[in-house]
Amino acid sequence: MAERASSGPEEKRRLILDAAVRVFARKGFHASRVGDIAEEAGVAHGLLYHYFSSKDEVLDTVFEENWTVLLERIAGVEQADEPAPEQLVHVAKILLRTWLHRPDVVRVVIREFARSPEVAPRLSELAKPIEAIERVIARGIERGELRSDLDPKVAATVFYGPIDELLTAWVLGRLPGDEAGVAAAEQTIIELVLASLVSEPAAESAATV
Repeated sequence: MAERASSGPEEKRRLILDAAVRVFARKGFHASRVGDIAEEAGVAHGLLYHYFSSKDEVLDTVFEENWTVLLERIAGVEQADEPAPEQLVHVAKILLRTWLHRPDVVRVVIREFARSPEVAPRLSELAKPIEAIERVIARGIERGELRSDLDPKVAATVFYGPIDELLTAWVLGRLPGDEAGVAAAEQTIIELVLASLVSEPAAESAATV
């Protein structure tokens, strides 16, 4: 494929990363070659090595940049002065709607990190959304917004678990991942999981967020 029109260094780097996401999502990381990424990006093979030392560095960068954005959005919810049930609804929607906005990124993260036997080096990063949820739940308990008999760590894991499984089901094609499917998932999380953490009036309020 002929190299595309000249652009700045950052644009070329972004072009390569976006192409890598598509290739990794389509073929899987281990079956993909550097040449596949360069061809998808429409750049010379050697140009990729100007920005990245290896295919592994490309994958690491894809994860780090997208995971950072996700964590920043969750941090924004944490910092907002809202009741814990509403914060939990917002976090659930951020996580679930990532599938609608960046499905290939979700495919790569689920297949190459969250479900990979080589996940150990990433465990601390992958746990950060759960840690944020745990903090929200702990504050909610302190404020009397959530049940006082909850263990924040356990509750956070229970809350996050179905979200992770739903994303995996969409990646594997076990459930419809269109807008209607995502909306149904959000409603299910609110009605079945969140409702068990809060009193009935609070749960009804959160369902309207």
